Amino acid sequence: MFGQMMTMPLLISSLIKHAEMYHGETPIVSVETTGGLTHTRWAEVSRRSRKLASALDYLGIASSECCGTIAWNNHRHLEIYFGVSGSGRVCHTINPRLFPAQLVYIINHAQDKVLFLDKTFLPVIAQLRDRLLTVQHYVLMSAKDEEAVSLLPGLLFYEDLIEQGSEDFAWPELDEQEASSLCYTSGTTGDPKGVLYSHRSTLLHSFAIALPDSMGLSARETILPVVPMFHVNAWGVPYAAAMVGASLVMPGPGLDGNSLLTLIDGQQVTLALGVPTIWQGLLRAMEQSASRVPSLRRTIIGGAACPPSMISTFRDLYQVETIHAWGMTELSPVGTVNHLLKKHEQLPEDEQHKLRVSQGRPLFGIALRLTGDDGEVLLPDSAMQGNLQCRGHWVVDTYFKSGDSALEDGWFSTGDVSTLDEDGYMTIRDRSKDIIKSGGEWISTVELENIAVAHPEVLSAAAIAAKHEKWDERPLLIVVKREGSTLSPEALLHFYEDKVAKWQIPDDVVFVEELPLNATGKLLKNRLREAYGDYLIKKDKPQKWGSQ
Repeated sequence: MFGQMMTMPLLISSLIKHAEMYHGETPIVSVETTGGLTHTRWAEVSRRSRKLASALDYLGIASSECCGTIAWNNHRHLEIYFGVSGSGRVCHTINPRLFPAQLVYIINHAQDKVLFLDKTFLPVIAQLRDRLLTVQHYVLMSAKDEEAVSLLPGLLFYEDLIEQGSEDFAWPELDEQEASSLCYTSGTTGDPKGVLYSHRSTLLHSFAIALPDSMGLSARETILPVVPMFHVNAWGVPYAAAMVGASLVMPGPGLDGNSLLTLIDGQQVTLALGVPTIWQGLLRAMEQSASRVPSLRRTIIGGAACPPSMISTFRDLYQVETIHAWGMTELSPVGTVNHLLKKHEQLPEDEQHKLRVSQGRPLFGIALRLTGDDGEVLLPDSAMQGNLQCRGHWVVDTYFKSGDSALEDGWFSTGDVSTLDEDGYMTIRDRSKDIIKSGGEWISTVELENIAVAHPEVLSAAAIAAKHEKWDERPLLIVVKREGSTLSPEALLHFYEDKVAKWQIPDDVVFVEELPLNATGKLLKNRLREAYGDYLIKKDKPQKWGSQ
């Protein structure tokens, strides 16, 4: 033997141990469900997570059993992340915006033994209790609350529970391949699918998103994860923040623009992360406020394609860099992040802007490729679009309890139609189920939507494929106007001239009061297609979705 390096398992408990040891005094600010702020720090989060882990022993929750959470972003939820996974159990974050039948399905499918919940969600869980077959303990994430007990008899209280635990609890030495957390997809048809993450995959993902050409996290940041902790573990930010010792601001239930603006200015947030619909609300609040968000340097946008106009608004009006990212529940979730390369620094600003609207380049640990409809692998070419596939250290292999591989030839098919250039910049042109095929030619709904929301009187927009007697499908634009707007369909369609080919301009515009969104804020185009799929071939137009 010539010698070798020390071998240590990659465990989530090592993150919180590091944060306590070297960043113990770094503040964590949390908005309570009932209002008001709680100020804590990494050392206190670590201490209380150990007490929680010990208390779970007291409750008889065995290693590898699932502990469900149905909660907002707050300090108790953060403690659960580390206390549950660090002790060898599985932290199952549950999206509270799912339909009741879906909540019942995933809680029973995961066989959750404990359910931690914020008071906001107490009424719905009280109604579902008799249908939750495996839950043995319900824990309200608060101090004792007699009113809550009347809704859910036998309810335990988080503060009482952790007082039964010991802060001297020692994190167990686990196999890094053991399961650490569980998330269910929300964008699929049929029952949600579970994606089970390991300690190893979570740690590798944390390393990757902290890199400078990724999210660039550091101990000098104050991070506002607006993306919920029940949405793919808040994109992995709680873990990576502990890894680098960053300060966290947890927004609780107040995700409206004014609440976020108050937090950003009050807590001097430097980095915020969320989906485009969240930033639309923030930008509206900023327009109506005198604040120029001087502390905010970067926003990271994912979950849906970011309109180019949003990137320009943040940059030109507020000097905030907007970083486009892409991922999926099956990718833990981050796959690509958009940063320019050294060679792009000399490009004119408009050319740089064109690069920034793509979903970016894959992180180390992720490989991307495109395939044609016949399965042939396509060479990287910015003009050639194909079916996006990926593989990597934190990509799903098999869905939870399915027994069947989620892979094709060793690659995961994302369901996106994309382009991929020679430098690795990936641009999603559409979801394969959403792209419009008109007269044999493809039309990107993402491109049509980006043009629409760039109009100053448009708040949000969706483009769908509507049936057409001659061309099979034609684009139909469904739009929410800004308050007080008098915009006409003709004027909006005229806005498309010289921006796309004439045959790609939508055939018509439908104005509505709101667009249907799923539990994670993503647009439900299937519901729009159900309502408007026959719009162009029917003489009697259907009742408009949320019409004005």
